Amino acid sequence: MSDTTLPSTDTVVKTAATYGRDLLERVLSTFLQAFIGGIVITTPLNGSMWYAAGAGGVGAVLALGKGLLARVRDVTNSASLAKGV
Repeated sequence: MSDTTLPSTDTVVKTAATYGRDLLERVLSTFLQAFIGGIVITTPLNGSMWYAAGAGGVGAVLALGKGLLARVRDVTNSASLAKGV
């Protein structure tokens, strides 16, 4: 039998916290960017602010899904799909 060494619990908690912080930052920034972009588009077209909020929400949900997919695909501390990040 080969001896496998598992990481300490401190390491696991730190890496999960790093990944969670990275994912939260990406989701929030995507929401704000999509929301601001939605306001810029809906204002001249007399659209509702709720359409802008909905666009921001859809963007944030897609960013969350991408971040979770990146975590499943490659166990790293990043929510990026790029290799080596």
